[in-house]
Amino acid sequence: MSTLQLPTYADVEAAAQRLEGHAHRTPVLTSRTVDQALGTQVFFKCENYQRMGAFKFRGAFNALAQFGERQRALGVVAFSSGNHAQGVALAARILGIPATIVMPQDAPAAKLAATRGYGAAVVTYDRYLEDREAIGRALAEEHGMALIPPYDHPGVLAGQGTAAKELFEEVGPLDALFVPLGGGGLLAGTALATHALAPQCKLYGVEPAAGNDGQQSLRAGHIVHIDTPKTLADGAQTQHLGQYTFAIIQRHVDDILTASDEALISCLRFYAERMKMVVEPTGCLGLAALRQVAEQWQGKRVGVIISGGNIDLPRYAQLLGGDQA
Repeated sequence: MSTLQLPTYADVEAAAQRLEGHAHRTPVLTSRTVDQALGTQVFFKCENYQRMGAFKFRGAFNALAQFGERQRALGVVAFSSGNHAQGVALAARILGIPATIVMPQDAPAAKLAATRGYGAAVVTYDRYLEDREAIGRALAEEHGMALIPPYDHPGVLAGQGTAAKELFEEVGPLDALFVPLGGGGLLAGTALATHALAPQCKLYGVEPAAGNDGQQSLRAGHIVHIDTPKTLADGAQTQHLGQYTFAIIQRHVDDILTASDEALISCLRFYAERMKMVVEPTGCLGLAALRQVAEQWQGKRVGVIISGGNIDLPRYAQLLGGDQA
């Protein structure tokens, strides 16, 4: 771990420059209903309004934009449950880079369709029986493509940190910030930005309760591997943190919390009914955790990053209607 060259906030700043004119500067919204219910002042950074519907575009574009001419010609391969897939596919199309994406065969149909729609070739696998990382490495070696993982990559996590950079630039220092956690790219990038721009801000990662490998890792002091968790938060069905992401999280994150699928559904409905937003279950993790610990943040300024809004509409309708099956 000590030999890793960890990215810094300077890399987040460089990523912001590369993303200028390509990524949306997403809105920061507030809700009087939330503020009154929780007794806090909450600022929602809405990455569900980012290009391709999630923060993942930031990291994907930042990583691909640093390719040399030869690598641009050879192409890129990535593995993802959906949002990184779409982010890489869209970034590759913008930059004129051939892309192949390894996706689980049970990924949301909308994410599969969008990834193909951006022009990427899709290779499917069984997420419960096959190793996506091994499939991605084999494809990269066979065709000379660059493998861009969904989170454990300096360029990727630096790009993800630009969302928090924008949030702090818009609203100023916060007392606490709640961030969805899967493999840790968003949380690690956010940690770099938070440490630089709001060092007094308490930073919390939030995982699905069924997949708390990050929480276990932070407690144990080393990366803990788990089986693929079964949770509605498909964007956080990771089995472990990465070397880069864990090193930064261990250094700068105050704690990792969890939220049940039931809590995610409650937040998904709240976003739809009261804030008129489509938010995918993974994107609900931050608010779900804040609701649990709101008492300790009475009268404080709190941030919540909404990571994305990509969900199949039939499934979304089921969850809104009370069907959790």
